Amino acid sequence: MSDNAKLSERALAYQRNEITEHEIYKRLAGVVKSPENADVLKRIAADELRHYGEWKRHTGQDVGPVWRRVWFYYWISRILGLTFGIKLMERGEEGAQKEYAKWREIAANADAIIRDENDHEKALIAMLDEERLRYVGSIVLGLNDALVELTGGLAGLTLALGATRLIALSGLVVGIAAALSMAASGYLSAKAEKSGKAPLRAAIYTGVAYVFTVIALILPYLILTNPYVCLACTLAVAVLIIAAFNYYISVAMEESFRKQFTEMVCVSLGVAALSFGAGYVLRAALGVDA
Repeated sequence: MSDNAKLSERALAYQRNEITEHEIYKRLAGVVKSPENADVLKRIAADELRHYGEWKRHTGQDVGPVWRRVWFYYWISRILGLTFGIKLMERGEEGAQKEYAKWREIAANADAIIRDENDHEKALIAMLDEERLRYVGSIVLGLNDALVELTGGLAGLTLALGATRLIALSGLVVGIAAALSMAASGYLSAKAEKSGKAPLRAAIYTGVAYVFTVIALILPYLILTNPYVCLACTLAVAVLIIAAFNYYISVAMEESFRKQFTEMVCVSLGVAALSFGAGYVLRAALGVDA
């Protein structure tokens, strides 16, 4: 296949990508609350449409957007936040920029498109300021504390008590009390730090993260009957929560996924193993026959 034929084929793909991202940015601009953010998104949407026209000059064809991609990133941004949705999309756009660079000798306008894409990224980073990311420290506080305390507590209770309903009841009582305690700690911490975070909102984020984690970890004990199977499921759920949360942070805040994930998993599972051993020792020492 000649270079021109390859360019025509790739240009169609790039053209479709530009019109797809135009539709994404245009729709997001219509739902963001900040007028400044909406203006930036509208400008970027207009640039993407212009890029579409530039690629059309090479292909001589009209192409439509990939609607499943449009709605995927639209709803991801609505549900998980504008920052996460756009940065997830920008990750894919980095690959497009590298592809454009390969064709700069054939496509005279590739350099201009690359410059525009780099400007987009800088503009997006400058504009994104979401409440949920300002309070990510509060979420980490509640999530991490619940994972460490409850995986450890449930592991110890599993061996010490043996009855799934009793373990679930004990875990819920301890978990709810700890959630209220952590929410209070989050409130006092935000008030003392004077970092600009609203203490009440910090407390809510901490408490909600804790309660959500407690429910997710205890759920196996309410559904299944074998306490050891329940414990295995709880540990699996803990790993999934850690993976999901750290993936979100790695995208939205551009931090290392592997480092944070490994650290949280090691701490949570390490505490669970130690608590399980402590439950075994205590049951033997007290002569409890579960």
